Amino acid sequence: MEFSDVEPDESCACGGCTARRRARHLAVRSGRGVSVQARGARRAAVLLAAVGSVFGGGAVASIAAAAPRTDSPQTATTPQGGVAGLFGAPPTARRSLALPATTRTDIMRRAQSWVDQKVPYSMSQYWSDGYRQDCSGFVSMAWGLGSSQTTWTLPDFADRISKDDLQPGDVLIYNNADDPQGGSHAVLFGGWADGAHTKYTALEQTRPGTTERSTPYAYWHNSSGYQPYRYKGLTRPSPAPDGSDAFPGADTFGPGKVNDYVTRLGKLLVERGGGRFYREGPSPDWGEADRKATEAFQLAQGWRGAEADGYPGKDTWDFLVHHKGKDIPPATGAPAPPPPTTQALPPFPGADKFGPGKVNDYVTQLGRQLVKKGFGGYYREGPSPDWGEADRKATEAFQRAQGWTGAEADGYPGPHTWKLLFS
Repeated sequence: MEFSDVEPDESCACGGCTARRRARHLAVRSGRGVSVQARGARRAAVLLAAVGSVFGGGAVASIAAAAPRTDSPQTATTPQGGVAGLFGAPPTARRSLALPATTRTDIMRRAQSWVDQKVPYSMSQYWSDGYRQDCSGFVSMAWGLGSSQTTWTLPDFADRISKDDLQPGDVLIYNNADDPQGGSHAVLFGGWADGAHTKYTALEQTRPGTTERSTPYAYWHNSSGYQPYRYKGLTRPSPAPDGSDAFPGADTFGPGKVNDYVTRLGKLLVERGGGRFYREGPSPDWGEADRKATEAFQLAQGWRGAEADGYPGKDTWDFLVHHKGKDIPPATGAPAPPPPTTQALPPFPGADKFGPGKVNDYVTQLGRQLVKKGFGGYYREGPSPDWGEADRKATEAFQRAQGWTGAEADGYPGPHTWKLLFS
């Protein structure tokens, strides 16, 4: 009897075609010791088909039923294709692949672009940027690899890290040895969604298309099998234009401002989960996206009122450049901010209303608010309309309580002191 290889019918559910489809998928994996297994499975498939032609479909079914199961016990929802170049071109040998340099900001920007476009899921189609539209193609695109890898080959471009080291742009990978092509998965880490690190924002390519959602750590199922990785070609974000992390001043940000600090603010916010607010940026031009992302970050720290107005101050900048505090939660399931305070913030009357020799109602208003905030120990009689040393010392104490020093804590109220004092 002579046997010849035949292509499996995609619509046929018989044991022969099922086994041949299985062998064809396994053969896609290269360099991991599966070629012999694939050839063995293919020979078994041809033998099953031949036996079926002699003994009938019932014999095939009984033989197939007797064979041991090798698929995952859990139905896969994200089967993946094999290693391929852009638009499905033949892959370059992995040992010669370079590691393109990229930043966390660029990784999150690329990933967010697929989320915004809701790229349809496919293990055989390629998106307009050349990457395969499955889970491993999505991570390959976000990392900027220049090729579509698989969950088995992505670790070659990365280092294993711990859960506590996870930052936006890292990935979580699950590889199922029983079902390498159909039972494995990879998701991009977008930031923690809670302080206890039990949930995170996952950006992933899954049916029906790219999604961003709050996900239990490490994943909805097979949680213990997911491992965190960090791309080896990661570079640090560009330093501040002046080469330092010092706060450039509140007047650097706001409507009409155009400078490199606005760009850096936007990139820092994207790294902390604020990418969904930007459609094109970050850019040097201050826009509503910058304000909304800044406000979301401030609210994530538990700040309210004037402390969460969407304009970066010294504390906001410090938290961002030193990666302190909590990340911006995802849009889905994010807690709603509390209702705004009903107390209107009185406008700052001007610095010329305070100081030696000044007598007006604003001095009284300042003193009463300082007492209300717990800085009234310097007053023996007041507060009164007459500016005195008690007003200066109480104001200085309030400023120092904000962490300010030097000229920022001189005891004379400016617009920022006034805003914080009455928030």
